Amino acid sequence: MNVSISLPMPARHGRIDLSRPIFVVLVLALGLLVVLPLFWLAYYSLLDQNGQFTLANFSALVTDPTLRRPFLTALGMALGVGVLSCVIATPLAWLVARSDLPGRTAIRALVTASFVTPPFLGAIAWEILAAPNSGLINVAYRSLLGLEPYEYLVDIYTFEGLVFAIACYTFPYVFTLVVNALERVPSDLEDASSMLGGRLSTTLRRVTIPLVLPAILAGTMIAILQALTMFGSPAILALPAGFHVITTKIWSLFQYPPKPGLAAAAALPLLIVTIMLLWGQARILGRRGYTTLGGKSSDPRIAKLGRWRWLAIAFVVSVLLLTVLLPYAALLKTALTRTVAEPLTWSSFTLHHVNFVFFEFSATKLALRNTFLLGFLTATIGTAIALVIAYLVTRRSVPGSQLLGYLATAPVAIPGIVLGVGLFLSYSNPSLMLYGTLWILLIAFLTIEMPAGYQQLSSAFKSVHPELEEASRILGGTRMTTLRLITAPLLRSNVVATWCFVFIGTIRELSATILLTTAETKLVSVIIYDLNESGDLGAISVLGIMLLVISFAVVIIANRLPVLGGQRLPAAR
Repeated sequence: MNVSISLPMPARHGRIDLSRPIFVVLVLALGLLVVLPLFWLAYYSLLDQNGQFTLANFSALVTDPTLRRPFLTALGMALGVGVLSCVIATPLAWLVARSDLPGRTAIRALVTASFVTPPFLGAIAWEILAAPNSGLINVAYRSLLGLEPYEYLVDIYTFEGLVFAIACYTFPYVFTLVVNALERVPSDLEDASSMLGGRLSTTLRRVTIPLVLPAILAGTMIAILQALTMFGSPAILALPAGFHVITTKIWSLFQYPPKPGLAAAAALPLLIVTIMLLWGQARILGRRGYTTLGGKSSDPRIAKLGRWRWLAIAFVVSVLLLTVLLPYAALLKTALTRTVAEPLTWSSFTLHHVNFVFFEFSATKLALRNTFLLGFLTATIGTAIALVIAYLVTRRSVPGSQLLGYLATAPVAIPGIVLGVGLFLSYSNPSLMLYGTLWILLIAFLTIEMPAGYQQLSSAFKSVHPELEEASRILGGTRMTTLRLITAPLLRSNVVATWCFVFIGTIRELSATILLTTAETKLVSVIIYDLNESGDLGAISVLGIMLLVISFAVVIIANRLPVLGGQRLPAAR
């Protein structure tokens, strides 16, 4: 006896699939965010002071030494930062990933803390430590040896000091890539080298390093890119030393009398170099250093340091002292004493700077409100947009959805200072006047943070099998309903992590912000920069510590949120 059961098809009447209209809206919105600033940048670069078309701005980049020199200085600085970051990060990564060094988990956590530290705040910390006259290191040096007040041990206001200060906060990029690469290297190859009589140094030179060389090169290129496009640290350390890099020179072209055409022309080569570096980094990472055959490889081979252990510990402690511990201690000490050079004792302890920042300084309240309002709005709107884009692209639910992926990733190639110039030129004209409002800052932050948010959520979508989504579609759910009720809850931890990542990135942004704020739209990062120009390092330290505490608190709270049935959120990177 055959029994057939007929299941009624779900009703679809009245259900409208909004994925196509949303796709069109997102393409237009991202096009506006990315293309419009670049269009006005190119347009203004071809105008002279009278509004006439000219190529004189580009000619000046080659003939004018005051414009040519900052480009060359910036390139030299970026290359120096890349090399120094590689020299610091590569051995440190090997010690953490492939040796029996004690405390490797804590070391990794302290290194990744550098991601949370704004580079401009790190530069100010080293200003406190190594200024030739008042720097804590030089004060201690003179006191210890009984030297004259004009003698010093280190001077951070030099080209070499600038390279060092930036490398302290770019080497984690190299470290992260190399650690990940080392953890994926099959230990079978190293074991084979050892069985054939190869010593540890030989295995490192002939097997391990060649396998992770693509990661080393890619990380070095990221460090070079970060240094080349950075504004805060050069503005704090290079300008007092009497020289410009290209980002500070572009900023100076907006000071009175402003030269927007020349600034736009100077920004375009920086944009081109950035695109070339990103292309090179993608090509390097696209190459496979090795291929694992036969299934899962064995666990990483852990080398015993033996008599080299104490030298390795000394190296790691030195790196952590210079990049994390000393800068943080300098900020804390300066916040709690009246002067930089004054030692921290019970008699010198004071809350004067805390009281000044939070109760006397009129700009603090407005800056805090603007900063956290923009941080919340950028993180919320940016994460929501990135979630929809990642869904449409990874599931290929709309023809041409890959275009959204390209548009969402494109801003990564636009340096912050270049985006700031483009947005200023776009939204300071009478037809679309947003300059002087928080809207222009929100647009800037959404543009800057979109690539990171999209990449994180795109990776998360690829780890979720689409079967549940297909079941929802069979039962009559639209794509947007499926995303809201099925997929997004499954990716709750990734969504929260992305929100935290975007929030932290927003409150520490300075490169684009410095060109877009006015007296009524100041942010904490800009207030810190302004206070540095007036030399109020105590107030800067209070604000800087507040930013750090809030950033770490966001990560810790997010990690304690119960998501996905009690699982914890992985640390935001």
